[in-house]
Amino acid sequence: MRQIKFSSGKTVNPGKIIGLGRNYLDHIRELGNAVPERAVIFCKPQTSLLEDGGTIILPDFAHECHHELELAVLIGKTGKKITAERALDHVAGYAVALDLTLRDLQTQLKEKGLPWDIAKGFDTSCPLSTAVPADQVTDPNNLELQLKVNGIVRQQGNTSQMMRSVEEIIAEISNYFTLEPGDIILTGTPAGVAKINSGDILEGSIEQVGTLKVSVT
Repeated sequence: MRQIKFSSGKTVNPGKIIGLGRNYLDHIRELGNAVPERAVIFCKPQTSLLEDGGTIILPDFAHECHHELELAVLIGKTGKKITAERALDHVAGYAVALDLTLRDLQTQLKEKGLPWDIAKGFDTSCPLSTAVPADQVTDPNNLELQLKVNGIVRQQGNTSQMMRSVEEIIAEISNYFTLEPGDIILTGTPAGVAKINSGDILEGSIEQVGTLKVSVT
C-alpha cells in the first residue's frame, strides 16, 4: 500500500505512522499495564500498511498476533508544537485502522528492557481503510468502534473513552516530531484484544468513518 485513498478519490503518499499505546483504560487493565504519565509513542514503517481487502501475513518469528482496532488520524498540514486548540486544523481525514501486535514477542522484549518495534512494525501490521475527509466527521472524540472476527464481535467501544483526546494526542506528538502531510496517527484501542489465526476474517467499523475488511493468511 503505497498511497492513502480518500473516499473523494484523492490519494496521498503516506508519511510517518505514529502509534499511541495505552490510551484506553480498559485496555490498559486487560493487559495488566501501568497507567502512563506521558503518552506511550511508537512508530511503524510504511511497509506495515495494508489496504482494505488485503491479506495479513502472520510472521514466522512469533506465535501470538493480537488485533487492535483504532481510529487513524491523517495529517494534512505541517506543524510542530501544535496547540490542542489548533490541532484539528492539521487533520486531513480519518480512517479505520488495525494496529496488529505480536504480543508474545512484545512481552519478551519488554521484559529484557529492549525496544519492541519488531512486534509492532512487521509487514502488513497496519491495515488501513479508505479515508474520509475531516469535515465528514462531526466529533472524532465521540465515535463508536466495533471489530468482528469471523462475524463475532471482539471489540466494542467509543473514542470518548480515550484518556487523551485527538487534539491532545496531536499536540503531544507534535512536541516530539514535526507532523507532515501524509502522516498517520493511531489513537489507541479499546478492550477486547485477542489472538488472530490463519483463515480469520476481520471486519472493523467506525461511526462516520467507514469500514475495513481484511483476511489472515
